[in-house]
Amino acid sequence: MPHSIAEIAVAIGAQAVGDTSLTIARAAEPADAGPDDLALAMSPAYAEKLSDGAAQAAMLWPDADWQAMGLKAAILPPRPRFAMSGMTRMLDRGQGYGAGIHPSAVIDPGAQLGRNVTVGPLAVISAGAVIGENAVIGPHGFIGVDVTLGTDAYLREHVSIGARVSIGDRVIIQPGARIGGDGFSFVTAEPSTVESARKTLGDQGAAEAQPWIRIHSLGSVTLGDDVEIGMGCTIDCGTIRDTRIGNNTKLDNQVHLGHNVTIGENCLICGQVGIAGSAVIGNNVVMAGQCGVNDNIFVGDGVIAGGGTKLMSNVPAGRTMLGYPATQMDKQVDMYKAMRRLPRLLRDVAALRKAVFKSDADD
Repeated sequence: MPHSIAEIAVAIGAQAVGDTSLTIARAAEPADAGPDDLALAMSPAYAEKLSDGAAQAAMLWPDADWQAMGLKAAILPPRPRFAMSGMTRMLDRGQGYGAGIHPSAVIDPGAQLGRNVTVGPLAVISAGAVIGENAVIGPHGFIGVDVTLGTDAYLREHVSIGARVSIGDRVIIQPGARIGGDGFSFVTAEPSTVESARKTLGDQGAAEAQPWIRIHSLGSVTLGDDVEIGMGCTIDCGTIRDTRIGNNTKLDNQVHLGHNVTIGENCLICGQVGIAGSAVIGNNVVMAGQCGVNDNIFVGDGVIAGGGTKLMSNVPAGRTMLGYPATQMDKQVDMYKAMRRLPRLLRDVAALRKAVFKSDADD
């Protein structure tokens, strides 16, 4: 539904100027915006593109000269990017799932569903599951035995939740996520070459093959409140205790968490990060894309790891890390600069050697 400029400004706590009764239906980039769109021109660089579109209203920045831009109305939030959160929430048209329980859904008589639950086509809810009020389970979703799903949880299509997983309130899980598979945990009857390699860090030579025997996963997975899980994420059950994710932590697409991993609150774990079994991640940690975390280590509160960083050992709180193996980011950058200078340095050394040996020959 269209919203007036005044309604949007009130909802996000921002100042509205000009004809605030003007209504908009969508948000758009400045060059693509039409008369019914709210142009997002939240810096002078973006505002330069307004003349390429036909927007009548825009979200700008504090003290922006909106009239000089030819606009009829504007929203001037104190922190424009933060204001996008409330604005996009208002304009989000959702996935169009029909309310209620689809006739093709399969719901065990032993499951408990709260009020106003939505269950999409071909979804399955198993015995003992407890589904909170206003929860949404999208098409082809699977909810395992004795799962607990919190109030206002929102599971998109093709989400799979294994047995005994506990999911908090307002959790959002994107398509194709798989939560609650068995951990990758195997053992040999006698000490394996892998165990020896970890101790010695040396070659093992030819060794008699031993069969790998499964260690079953007796734990499950616990997700706190306001957690978000991206598309294609996979989260293993714990071996004895649960794998755990704290409140308000967000996982991007294709993140993998091994068995027994513990992640604290308010973390951002970006795409294709892999965290090996029993690693402990603190609060407010940020890991950029394709980071890797070794098993059985801890990463302290507030750590930031740049893209592709491989954390091989414990990381104290507050560190900013980069590289493989990870070092403090400023040191890693210095090392990279030094490495780029190596060819020139080698040429200089070769020239010096030539000059020295020529001087010796002349003597």
